[in-house]
Amino acid sequence: MSTSNFTRRGVLKTGAVAGAGLAVPTYLSAASHSGFTNAPTGSTVKIGFNVPQTGPYAEEGLDELRAQELAVEHINGMGDGGMLNTFSEKNLDGTGILGKKVEFVTGDTQTKSDVARASAQQMIEREGVIMVNGGSSSGVAVAVQALCQEAGVMFMAGLTHSNDTTGKDRKANGFRHFFNSYMSGAALAPVLEGAYGNGRRAYHLTADYNWGYTTQEAVQTSTEAMGWETVETVLTPVGAGDFNSYITPVLNSGADVLVLNHYGGDMVNSLSQAIQAGIRDRMVDGTQMEIIVPLYSELMAAGAGSNIEGVFGSMNWNWQLQDAGTAAFTKSFGEKYGRPPSNAAHTCYVQTLLYADAVTRAGTFNPCGVVEALEDFEFDGMGNGATTYRGADHQCFKDVLVVKGKENPANQYDTLEIVEVTPRAQVEYAPDHPSFGGADASLGTCNPGA
Repeated sequence: MSTSNFTRRGVLKTGAVAGAGLAVPTYLSAASHSGFTNAPTGSTVKIGFNVPQTGPYAEEGLDELRAQELAVEHINGMGDGGMLNTFSEKNLDGTGILGKKVEFVTGDTQTKSDVARASAQQMIEREGVIMVNGGSSSGVAVAVQALCQEAGVMFMAGLTHSNDTTGKDRKANGFRHFFNSYMSGAALAPVLEGAYGNGRRAYHLTADYNWGYTTQEAVQTSTEAMGWETVETVLTPVGAGDFNSYITPVLNSGADVLVLNHYGGDMVNSLSQAIQAGIRDRMVDGTQMEIIVPLYSELMAAGAGSNIEGVFGSMNWNWQLQDAGTAAFTKSFGEKYGRPPSNAAHTCYVQTLLYADAVTRAGTFNPCGVVEALEDFEFDGMGNGATTYRGADHQCFKDVLVVKGKENPANQYDTLEIVEVTPRAQVEYAPDHPSFGGADASLGTCNPGA
């Protein structure tokens, strides 16, 4: 792989961080600690950050990378410690992980599953990483998670929203902190009914890959349950750029809601082009036409500018939340990079800390010990309130945000307002739910590899 797609990063210098080391139980016997892939033997341990640095989701990926670097600094004892100061667990003390300083390498997934898998494979086989973190595409996440399962390393998913990641494609070596399509539908439906009523007619434009499919299904199912009609569903290619040929038919469809199941640069383009086509100025049988963006991000909102005003969507987290963890992370990130973090950045930062903490609690880097430490793990202080990593499917359960584009922003970062913090109980579901693979979906068993 060319150096433009794969970059080596050095170990970070140590400093001070809040928190005291604790004596913790060991999940595996000491004799088994070396019998796994890329078992660290020296004074350092290496992890891989595999994100889109080019392509339609590059902005999200670069923000993930910023947060991943910040997480390594905090684990290694640099800076103010960020969320280590608010995390309910106090096992990380700024000396790295199990006394080993953290190094990292980065790769460019280009938002392509084959490229992402090749990048992760090089990280594992040539660079000796023991954990891969990243995403910004569910197609990428599913591919890399499967590779990590085969190789016997941990996969801590970044931004991946498709049901499939912890549904039909779930793996024992993989964990997801980010929320999913089902949760978006469950959180959005009551807000949409309150805002627009229960007699709407929806037209879906959907990204043609697993995230788009499950997001359309979730929003369609939840809105039809409250009385909406689905007029049409149309698949669109990722990275299309020009969506006008898909938007024009909407105008004559009889629909009064356009649902854009798009993300990243694709959402910015399709939303902007829909506004330019007059979608939101149009009246259909006396009803104002509206647009919905099921999955939002701060970076997308900034890119779309005033076009997002009043447009509803959902998020995993937002820097404007008022809890201590959010404040700590936003401060650290803002001081380092001069801007608030996105929710993509937040989930990658949290996943890196959660991995480091799990290794410390397990007393081993062996992935099977880490898996055991994370399953049914309950924690707080990471910006989403009380959170549980469910053992049955390795999905995090926590509150979900419904947001909309702000109509009178105070500055360039004041783009979204939080409409509702949807309680976790409203978005929970059974591990064998049909949208997640049903009774046939299984994690399989942990693979420690070599």
